[in-house]
Amino acid sequence: MDISTDIVKELRDRTSVSIMQCKKALEEANGDIDQAEVILRKRSAGAAEKKADRELGAGAIGSYVHENTIGSLVLLASETDFVSQNPEFIALARDIAMHVAATNPKYITTEVIPADALEAARAVFVKEVEGKPADMQEKILEGKMSSYFSQDVLLEQAYIKDESKKIKDLLNEASQKFGERVEVSQMARFSAR
Repeated sequence: MDISTDIVKELRDRTSVSIMQCKKALEEANGDIDQAEVILRKRSAGAAEKKADRELGAGAIGSYVHENTIGSLVLLASETDFVSQNPEFIALARDIAMHVAATNPKYITTEVIPADALEAARAVFVKEVEGKPADMQEKILEGKMSSYFSQDVLLEQAYIKDESKKIKDLLNEASQKFGERVEVSQMARFSAR
């Protein structure tokens, strides 16, 4: 199938992924740009997993202040200074800081939720699933827990500028784009209200 340069450019504009990867995804999707975008998202998650054990040695601090009443700082970490000094990387750090200011997440990842908070939520939801079929209770319980904490966990939140993506999707896409592990290492939010 012959893929036009216009459609490749459109996919690149949507995803910021390299032209060659966009072309390969379009070929795999038989020219369907929406399917190609899904393929690239799946690949970005896989690429991020492969880089998960790499050491982070650089980063950029993104900041955002809204009407001098709410502000946030985010340390977006990367493996090298080469990536952390990239203007697109710095812009991503600022966008995530803006997101933090708007949504006020309590945790960066689900792994850092305190055990007592998990147990308190679990105690409530266990009662809610008691009447359900025994083989489905655990699955329903996990779904309720995930849904409950999704608003408190930065990586699980829908991105305020594009609700179709979660913050973890942005980081996966950045890892694929820059060829390095990218992670939010720290965040802080301040409010005068």
